[in-house]
Amino acid sequence: MHHSTSNSNHLNPLEGTQGPRRALFLKRWGTLLSPTSPGACRFSPDLLVPGAVEALFRASQAGWWIYLLGNEDEVAHGHVELETWERFEADLLQHLAKNGVRVARSYACTDDPSDGVVGHRKESVYRLPNTGAMYHAKQADGVELKTSWVVGDESLELAAGWRAGCLTAGILGERDCIKGSLETDTAFVAADLPTALQALVSAVRAA
Repeated sequence: MHHSTSNSNHLNPLEGTQGPRRALFLKRWGTLLSPTSPGACRFSPDLLVPGAVEALFRASQAGWWIYLLGNEDEVAHGHVELETWERFEADLLQHLAKNGVRVARSYACTDDPSDGVVGHRKESVYRLPNTGAMYHAKQADGVELKTSWVVGDESLELAAGWRAGCLTAGILGERDCIKGSLETDTAFVAADLPTALQALVSAVRAA
């Protein structure tokens, strides 16, 4: 199953007054949320990477559109019930919204064609490293992929971003490496999400 939750609170500027619609596609676990708790059944603000919410707020204020993405294998493999994950995701989005961070869409793939349990063993264009999330955002929201960034700690999402024509930034995190071996063209790496977002926001403002 593919989940795409849209947020309609973005204001539509007058035609001809806006520049390219830049997006930040952020992986949940390991980038926005702690990499040690992918099976968490209840959302807590403590699961967020320190400083991530503040960095996202600054990015959204600077005009970036925020998207979440990821493979939710805990659901696909039957370790977490779909309804439990949906509550977790709703609470996460509500917490971000309360802190001024509007997520345009939240993409998640709860299917795995190889190891998924009954009802979740199927392919999806939204399963990373597939590019469905990026192209859906382009078609539905007018996102300009060549000026958008995918930020994550695994080669799955970085490869998807590269294939879709986005720029990519790797997160080293606690492992001091980017997991996976898929081919990517990562522009830079950062210690954590706040550091990466600060660099991107500063670079756009200086351009």
